[in-house]
Amino acid sequence: MVRSSQQLHTPREPAPLRAAATVLLLRDSAAGIEVLMTRRSATASFAPGAYVFPGGHIDDADEAAKRIATRRPTQSRVQRTQAIAAIREAFEELGILLAHHADASPVRAEEVAAMDRGDTAGTAFADQCAARGLVLDSDRVFTFAHWMTDRDLPKRFDVPFLVARMPEGQTPTADESEQFEPSWVHPADALARHEAGTFFMIFPTVRTLQRMAAYPTVDALLAACASEAPLWTSCPRAGLLKGEDARYMEHESPYGELALVCPDGQLLHALDWQSEHPVPLLKNVMRLTAPNPSAMTGPGTNSYIVGDAATGYIVIDPGPNDFDHIGRLWRATKGDIRMIVCTHSHADHSPGAAPLQALCKNGKPPILGLASKPTARATARFTPERELADGERLVLSGANAAGETVTHTLRVIHTPGHAANHLCLVLEEDGLLFSGDHILNGSTTVVDPPDGDMSAYLDSLDTLDAACEAGGIDFILPAHGYVIGFARTAIGMLKAHRLKREAKIAAAMQKLPEGTPEEWLPLAYDDVPERMWPVAARSLAAHVARIRQLAAPQ
Repeated sequence: MVRSSQQLHTPREPAPLRAAATVLLLRDSAAGIEVLMTRRSATASFAPGAYVFPGGHIDDADEAAKRIATRRPTQSRVQRTQAIAAIREAFEELGILLAHHADASPVRAEEVAAMDRGDTAGTAFADQCAARGLVLDSDRVFTFAHWMTDRDLPKRFDVPFLVARMPEGQTPTADESEQFEPSWVHPADALARHEAGTFFMIFPTVRTLQRMAAYPTVDALLAACASEAPLWTSCPRAGLLKGEDARYMEHESPYGELALVCPDGQLLHALDWQSEHPVPLLKNVMRLTAPNPSAMTGPGTNSYIVGDAATGYIVIDPGPNDFDHIGRLWRATKGDIRMIVCTHSHADHSPGAAPLQALCKNGKPPILGLASKPTARATARFTPERELADGERLVLSGANAAGETVTHTLRVIHTPGHAANHLCLVLEEDGLLFSGDHILNGSTTVVDPPDGDMSAYLDSLDTLDAACEAGGIDFILPAHGYVIGFARTAIGMLKAHRLKREAKIAAAMQKLPEGTPEEWLPLAYDDVPERMWPVAARSLAAHVARIRQLAAPQ
């Protein structure tokens, strides 16, 4: 866990979450699913003017209304209460009632019209239904998603997005106080109109419609909800892009960085990629991205600066031999560099080490790492001044302005695979993993034989997973891309992806037993753009070597 003393921003307590429920009323059309949406009042305290699904707070009386509500055998008590609240809100806001009579006959539109839709409490709603002999159809309301409002917003809700089929014979009528303009829309149309600026929606609504668009019919969508678990759960985070707020779910690449830099949801961190200035991630960690963006390097190679003015600095991966980049690293540290560490020998990581060392006139920081093996390409040769042992600790220590001793400790982990001389580093006091090229954000690394080895790569993933478990490591700082959150989940997903790809390659080899790698490639990487196949061919070769090694007699 990151030390509070190293956080950049003053802690704040996000607004408390309030229980609510939202229902997506659905119907089939010739063009696919349609969902009922309304426009919120321009004076509403939450999402004014936005097009939304009906919903609102869960009242205490919604629990009591279970006496007149149905239940699926697999539906939990909480889900049943949420369904009742959603039914009540749909009635109050749109005059739609999901209910039936005791004899199973549906509620008629004229019965609904005769009921009081005013600002009723749940008990009054339930009493009205009970007086008419109506039973609420809570068993026909299913959980689709679970959203928690972003931490930076002043009003926050913990809300399931529920789905139900629109009852026949009823017509939505807005209450004209909270909701206006009830509209049936196709998810794709709503998204296109939102993009054009004519149909404003908030982030969770947009993301929900994006996923809903994948279902051809209401039955298909309801079947997907049969497990009772939400298809996803998210509490988005916000950052700044070009000065505007931008929001992300947990699986999206900037999420981990926002969680590290602004854990309490402060809307302060800029996500724009640039190479002119170092980006502070913590008080003791900065990232300076080299100006070498490409298909292979993403936005560029990340050089990391660990330490502070009291302790001096360690530079991880000084990058390519780029005069301006090296000068910026030197200025960011005021020349007080105690060590330079290269995670491996590739040309976008280690060539900047010697020029950076030469700039440090007040002390010559040692260049550390692992020497490249004979299998390395000629462009990826590297010899450190001292080789780092597996498990070795690199320590920075000094007294801060208050006279307190501050320590930053980087532990070395040998991780061959991407390159034979690859290593990673753990910042022990703050639970951070500097992963070099072993783990990237937004792509998988290339494993290029003979210096790259797929079995070693997978074994090193296991080593890193064990280190994350033992050290409580939540964040991975890769050499390319944003900080990665949920470290162990990311490692598990990466390994699963590699093994899934390997299974496709093995299937291609079985289909064409006399084939060549060039013939297997289109079969195994049919989900990858063809322009990337020359790069994919390198990892395919590594997988083929591993498959043959595993099949060989022991």
